[in-house]
Amino acid sequence: MKYYVIVLALMSLLSACGGGGGGSASVDPSGSGGGGSGAGGGSGGGGSTGPSEPTADAYRDAALILDIGTFGARYSDVESVAEIGVDTWLDEQFSMPISLHEPIVRRYAAQYGFNNQDSPIPVGHFRRFAFFENALTAPDQLRQVTAYALTQLFVVSQTGVLGNNPLGLSSYYDTLLTHSFGNYRDLLRAVTLHPAMGFYLSHVNNGKTDPDANTFPDENYAREVMQLFTIGIYELNPDGTQKLDTDGRPIPTYDNTDIREFSKIFTGLAYAGADGQEPQFGRNRAVLHAPMVMFDGYHEQGEKYLLNEFVVPDGQTGIQDIDDAVDNLFNHPNVGPFVGKQMIQRLVSSNPSPEYVSRISAVFADNGNGVRGDMQAVIRAILTDPEVADASRVREPFRRFIAANRALNTAPSEGSDIGVTGLFVQNVTGQMVLTAPSVFNFYSPFYRPQGGQGLVSPEMQITTEDTIVGVTNLMFQLLYGDRPMHNNPELPAVRLDLTSMVSLADDKEELLTRIERLFFAGTMSEHTRAVISGAFDEAASSTPADRVKLALYLALSAPDQAVAERNTL
Repeated sequence: MKYYVIVLALMSLLSACGGGGGGSASVDPSGSGGGGSGAGGGSGGGGSTGPSEPTADAYRDAALILDIGTFGARYSDVESVAEIGVDTWLDEQFSMPISLHEPIVRRYAAQYGFNNQDSPIPVGHFRRFAFFENALTAPDQLRQVTAYALTQLFVVSQTGVLGNNPLGLSSYYDTLLTHSFGNYRDLLRAVTLHPAMGFYLSHVNNGKTDPDANTFPDENYAREVMQLFTIGIYELNPDGTQKLDTDGRPIPTYDNTDIREFSKIFTGLAYAGADGQEPQFGRNRAVLHAPMVMFDGYHEQGEKYLLNEFVVPDGQTGIQDIDDAVDNLFNHPNVGPFVGKQMIQRLVSSNPSPEYVSRISAVFADNGNGVRGDMQAVIRAILTDPEVADASRVREPFRRFIAANRALNTAPSEGSDIGVTGLFVQNVTGQMVLTAPSVFNFYSPFYRPQGGQGLVSPEMQITTEDTIVGVTNLMFQLLYGDRPMHNNPELPAVRLDLTSMVSLADDKEELLTRIERLFFAGTMSEHTRAVISGAFDEAASSTPADRVKLALYLALSAPDQAVAERNTL
């Protein structure tokens, strides 16, 4: 049977053509649908006074918003969103309590200890357990996915002391979760003062100029806070295109003088004290889960000359200087298009039109009530934009695998601990949250693959022969392995629950429809559907469970599951 499955899968991969034959419908933010259909719109007509089955368009809208706004749809979620509509689902998601990571880390630490050398579970795994537990089970999925997108903008990676400090990385992730639907200005300030970022970009224990020792403030964070977190390297129009000078050249947003001036701002910060100790500049051990503290005696005094001729006055405290610098960056006109476009890329599509970017930039500039940087308004606008329904994207291998596990109800066979490390997922996909190889993330938002018709496709930068085959093997492991997520052997094994899928083994068309809604969100090609249907029929003598696994494996290995191709490519 295993050989039969592999052969069919390879045939599907080699022969499948692209294209979203399933059609698409716009995500209707009102939930009322168009022309009597749409998310929650009902079928209209018939004169029935009872509840009606949601239309096909409503199901498609639901599948699409869950595809881009969660770590993966469960079929009960698809049915629910089809009933209540996209806008109501967004309202619910925005109002949900935050599912944080640090409490989960502390739960494991209470049992196994942070410094227990005899523990069967490495302490560095705790924060991975927290991520996968929330990715698979947390109800506030939109916030979890938004924070994940932000980890690829505000990159911190498990390097040095961070790798063995689960509180530091989980606390940093919680900072992104906390501010995902808040204001971008507050997010930028919180990231600036977080010790994980202070360690990673070396502005913790960054002292003022010392002429006698010939030392100067570290410029690392000063550079990256501009280049990567706020304004980018060239001035932008509101639609994300570059502004050009009279010679047709892009206009830099900052120069080395600006970096030096900002480096003076980020001086005087040190780790908080640990275990009741008073914090000391340059001498405390790394405390990576509490905000850094300012030592004004080590902060560079004097005026600082920032962007757009803004001058930070002399005589302020270090925190006042930081607040002024954060405001200076936050109010730069580049932030809306620079950040907005990258959030679109991470949530919806690698190639948003200039018009799409312009609409999001306008919301960033003003949420409709005169507020700049309202992330909740920005995320809502990104997910409900008219362009979403026709947007194409390469699904990240890492997220494809998590989504498959969510859709197939991965859960512990006993107890509440999921305990997934994801080490084998990282090896195969080249991705793991908070493990990017550099501050520039796993891939560049500007990466253009050869033969890509001039389009960018960031995810293709880590798409190789190894990862293509590896992800296919991951999907095989998911369905046929003993532990689909390879959780820690010291913890209860996780298992799939295919009961609802197997119940459809005698109704092939309904099974295919459910697979399409869960894994393709409107992009399954007629070719892929035909391949799965034919293989399902040929396996008629197999058990219902084996037939369903075969259909799922072919679906999860299909090219149009890896690439959600709608109308823009």
